[in-house]
Amino acid sequence: MIAPPLLSAAYALDWLIGDPEWMPHPVRLIGWGIEASERSVRQHGSGKSFELVAGGLVALAVPAVSMLSLRAMLRSIYGRNRIAGLIAEAWFASTCLATRSLVDETSCVLRALDRGDLPLARLRLGRIVGRDTAMLDESEICRALIETLAESLSDGIIAPLFYLTLGGVPLAMAYKAVNTLDSMIGHRDERYLYFGRAAARLDDLANWIPARLSAFLICAIAGVTDARCGLRAGRTWLRDGSKHASPNAGQVESAMAGALGVRLGGENHYGGERVSSPHLGDKFPRPNRTAAKQALKVVALASLVGFAGALLLARRSRNA
Repeated sequence: MIAPPLLSAAYALDWLIGDPEWMPHPVRLIGWGIEASERSVRQHGSGKSFELVAGGLVALAVPAVSMLSLRAMLRSIYGRNRIAGLIAEAWFASTCLATRSLVDETSCVLRALDRGDLPLARLRLGRIVGRDTAMLDESEICRALIETLAESLSDGIIAPLFYLTLGGVPLAMAYKAVNTLDSMIGHRDERYLYFGRAAARLDDLANWIPARLSAFLICAIAGVTDARCGLRAGRTWLRDGSKHASPNAGQVESAMAGALGVRLGGENHYGGERVSSPHLGDKFPRPNRTAAKQALKVVALASLVGFAGALLLARRSRNA
């Protein structure tokens, strides 16, 4: 479990500097490890059974190596110099969080929309979503932003805080490895249908509790602003949370749809292939810029509340 002062330092670092592209980042190294592991194991066979087993081994090995390597590295640094160890641990913890980068990237898209620059908004949106963005109109850009904000609240903020509190920086880094595995190989296309199945299921499991905590936070924050919005968010969450193909994305997206009173879900394109999903909050109107800006505020507040809760739990555990 992470010490409360280190958790505070990590959260502050994330808000202050985020994830600038010029700085080294553990997730990039994890991504390289996933690519290398895939190339290596695919040389030894093919077919459904082989890919299920090989993909499962990769899905287990990458998080385990990430956790154990970081634990050994921190132990070594602490052994040489305690101050250096504290700085290293706080920095590694901050790289598990994504509040600043999420706020920055979303704000860039919103500023482009405010200027009426749809091409730039689509370009900037493509940095943070997997769907095709070249043909999206303003409402669809706003929908993509809101859905990404909701999902990223869970897997980029609340989940890392949860695992930092539960098992410290090594466990949080293992979670980031699971999340990176899912984003890289947890797809249902021909290449990863079997090879990435274990990674996708492991990510579903790792995010099960954080997603529901995130949905609850969305409802609570909406309720503080307006009790009717909070109730609407809760009702939409309970009604539509299980409609999504993902057992976790639907939780946060449906809560956000209710909180904002907008319709999410529908038709997306990935690599030119059309993918349809059920509407969440199907009786609400399409999203607009105002709703996207409100979603950003909800996520920023949820991040602060989530941090406060994690800090309180860390302090209680230390004093127990």
